[in-house]
Amino acid sequence: MQTRSCLSVILAAGEGTRMKSATPKVLHQIAGLPMVAHVVRAAEAAGARSQALVIGHGAEDMRKAAAKFAPKAETFVQEKRLGTAHAVLAARGAISTGYDDILVMFGDTPLIDAEALVTARQKLADGAAVVVIGFRPPSPAGYGRLIEKGGKLTAIREEKDCSAEEKKIGFCNAGMMAVAGAHALELLDKVGNKNAKGEYYLTDIVEIASAKGLDVVATETSFESALGINNRAELAQAEGIWQQRRRDEAMLSGVTLIAPDTVYFSHDTEIGADTIVEPNVWFGPGVKIAGGAKIHAFSHIEGATVAANCDVGPFARLRPGADLREKAKVGNFCEVKQAVIEEGAKVNHLTYIGDARVGAGANIGAGTITCNYDGYSKFFTDIGEGAFIGSNSSLVAPVTIGKGGYIASGSVITESVPDDALAFGRARQKTIPGKGKELRERFASAAAAKKKAGTAINRRSN
Repeated sequence: MQTRSCLSVILAAGEGTRMKSATPKVLHQIAGLPMVAHVVRAAEAAGARSQALVIGHGAEDMRKAAAKFAPKAETFVQEKRLGTAHAVLAARGAISTGYDDILVMFGDTPLIDAEALVTARQKLADGAAVVVIGFRPPSPAGYGRLIEKGGKLTAIREEKDCSAEEKKIGFCNAGMMAVAGAHALELLDKVGNKNAKGEYYLTDIVEIASAKGLDVVATETSFESALGINNRAELAQAEGIWQQRRRDEAMLSGVTLIAPDTVYFSHDTEIGADTIVEPNVWFGPGVKIAGGAKIHAFSHIEGATVAANCDVGPFARLRPGADLREKAKVGNFCEVKQAVIEEGAKVNHLTYIGDARVGAGANIGAGTITCNYDGYSKFFTDIGEGAFIGSNSSLVAPVTIGKGGYIASGSVITESVPDDALAFGRARQKTIPGKGKELRERFASAAAAKKKAGTAINRRSN
């Protein structure tokens, strides 16, 4: 297969009106990645080194998105929507370049299994001119049936045109197919539009190829792999299937998920063996978790790197740029953003660390914040190895706390602190004996007078 060239033509021009969205349908996301990008990935995994995206509605948005997930893909605009064969021919320029295999796919089938595409390509290599991918839904009602005879596919029959016997067929058309590059344009150009809708149907190439004596066969994929997305409910269904696949994969590779159904991964989440993930954890894009880490319940992690044997949460938020080194701890109700927490350092609770470095073995007390933003620019806080930051301290960046530095609780630190120094940044406490009792009596008397005055006003108004 590696010696055969392959182009994937991905149809992504539909408006997706049932999504009820200004966003093109195929840009709606599964696991943090546009559904059409999942299709591109499957095609690449099946050996399609070139992609042609046929776009229409939201063309500019599609081009911008494609630049990220398929930077080498060519885009072709289907100016008028005249059927699936017409859409494929919009990519004539790419098809005519000359490929051994052409994969025709749909941008709204994000769960397609790459193995099904590989199987289809293998059948092309074995001599087939057209390979149709089919599936067996729980109920075939509404789907086109694959009509086979003697191991060959003779037709794809829409349900309304099926005989009573044909309606019993459970093998249905998934829409995707593989076509031998040597025959692709010839077959597509012969598709006509003499039908009720006046459209050019890709499925017609089955009978056209058969009439020419070319081999046409079918291959089967799972119902889930063929699932097309038309509305938000189906989008959620596909998300659920994708997540379950990823959870199973994680657990089988040595990750403990205590309550799997409550853990959500992104398309690129990396998580090492012997990591324990407690319930209700969300992994956004760009997360790498090394082995032996423990992620406690209700943590939200995105764009972060967590080294081996770290401890995160519960209720922790790691934002993009958070970099936890080995055995670091970020505890409950802490937020870390664009900061390195070095080996063995502890950010235990109720703390914000942003645009900073926390040195190895340092301890950050509860309620500490790095004041990194002045409303216009971000500034850096550097906390040295073994430093101790007392509870409820504010470190006003730019500022450096030296190695072994000690910050007294409740301090506001605006100047750098040398190694091993003790810094106070708070007002001196003053205690006045008996003053507390005097204040209570004064406040109580004022409150009683106010209440009495209010009662008198109400009586007059009545």
